[in-house]
Amino acid sequence: MIQRTLKEVQTMLNGTGLKAESELIGIKGVTTDSRQVQPKNLFFPLVGENFNGHQFARKALELGATAIVWDINEENPPENIPVIFVEDTLKALQQLAKAYREQVDVKVVGVTGSNGKTTTKDMISSVLATTFSVHKTKGNFNNHIGLPLTLLSMSEETEIAVLEMGMSGKGEIQLLSEIAQPDAAVITNIGESHLLDLGSREGIAEAKLEIVAGLKEKGYFTYFGDEPLLQDRLKSFQFLTKTFGEQSQNDYFPTSITQESNGTSFILKNNHYFIPVLGKHNVYNALAAYSIGQYFGVNDEAIKKGLQEIEITGMRLELLKSEDDISIINDAYNASPTSMIAAIQLLEDLKGYKQKIVVLGDMLELGDQEILFHQQVGKTILEQEISHVLTYGKLGAEIAKGAKENLPEERVHHFVDKSELIQRVKEVAKAGDIILVKASRGMKLEEVVNVFI
Repeated sequence: MIQRTLKEVQTMLNGTGLKAESELIGIKGVTTDSRQVQPKNLFFPLVGENFNGHQFARKALELGATAIVWDINEENPPENIPVIFVEDTLKALQQLAKAYREQVDVKVVGVTGSNGKTTTKDMISSVLATTFSVHKTKGNFNNHIGLPLTLLSMSEETEIAVLEMGMSGKGEIQLLSEIAQPDAAVITNIGESHLLDLGSREGIAEAKLEIVAGLKEKGYFTYFGDEPLLQDRLKSFQFLTKTFGEQSQNDYFPTSITQESNGTSFILKNNHYFIPVLGKHNVYNALAAYSIGQYFGVNDEAIKKGLQEIEITGMRLELLKSEDDISIINDAYNASPTSMIAAIQLLEDLKGYKQKIVVLGDMLELGDQEILFHQQVGKTILEQEISHVLTYGKLGAEIAKGAKENLPEERVHHFVDKSELIQRVKEVAKAGDIILVKASRGMKLEEVVNVFI
């Protein structure tokens, strides 16, 4: 994590107000959460619509914060403690992260995309960790606050940082890219998430391509080559680029894919690879990791080892088993039409189970076509493969409506009460069955999983 004197920090922030007797005091790490202060932390009180971190400055100091960065427009700065004054504490946090990144001898990989960016980040990190000292985004720290905190928690001995870049609107990934200044960048795909904010898939593609805003002059860019929206917009780019995907015109494509009970196998360039993750679409994420590994000089055997040993962030096609011998695919972290259809197809392709049950909830932020998208998901469900369709939420009703076009009504049930949904799942699921649980994060469908695990 960052370790600097307060004088150095003030210079990095272009701040003011630090007293001479405090200049040589050292800080160790930063935090924006007064509840998580560690000794010698530098505390950044952020301001939002419904909170003001400056109110918790005293608590941060009591827990061991060494100094505070203070918005010059806020009243009553603390006394008898080192204070650095800035015009905006959030921008100061971002500025400090950018300055730290420039001072540390580290390579940066930026990862974005509509679906699969967290899994791809985990795969890339695992591949690179076979050869380098790697630091990666933890949890959902992929936004304008989380990415700076991720950089500032990085050891100076780190050789490569793998940073996930999320967004909710235009301009956000550009900001993250300019802070991180990646040496290599990845776009996993273009889906339908954030249609509400960006209006079209074209708008989403343009927003995702903001990842190259901070890409180094001779940087490396790898992306999903089966997506025309990316191909068409990259003709004028001067970066070294490689593509991955299903089609043979890509630089990296699988010649075969085999779904196994505990993961997925694929053939690439006549070599066999295995990932302990379910789903054909995760093979393309693995190809992105392979592409990055190749760029940084990781040999094929190390890449193979890295892919075999990946540790995927939870609730992303996480295969679990209950004491009652019921298998559960926990994919409750997020959902879009593309990822939900892929998860359903994965379940349909799996063999060796008595019943296959889907528990699906609302997909959020899809704009004015949200009803159509939910109905289309339901229509993809195959009667001969799926035994029960259980849906939850206002838009989940539209999934059920679509599913009834293929399945008998007695096998499709919709719920507005989660406890009633859980009770129904417990009634229909038996030993030897498998359940897919998927919805957007706001639906909290992991509560269904927790009943069994």
